[in-house]
Amino acid sequence: MTRSLKKNPFIAKHLLRKIAMLNTTWEKEIIVTWSRTSTIIPTMIGHTIAVHNGKEHFPIYITDRMVGHKLGEFSSTLNFRGHAKNDNRSRR
Repeated sequence: MTRSLKKNPFIAKHLLRKIAMLNTTWEKEIIVTWSRTSTIIPTMIGHTIAVHNGKEHFPIYITDRMVGHKLGEFSSTLNFRGHAKNDNRSRR
């Protein structure tokens, strides 16, 4: 379900503050965040944001095609290791 157009997109305040600070100083450094629900906005383009996937921080380089998506869409939380080789219970 999409967010109402009357509301602005959700961005964590601490993340927005860090992006604004880096944009004014023209520095490039990795921003670490746990906010997977934050929406990517145009001011984030060109920055690398490390998003927590439950175990570690996964670095994501933000491009213009990612604008409008959530940060959590680009760091998977599940790690599929394949189906069991000798699982006799599944053959019933």
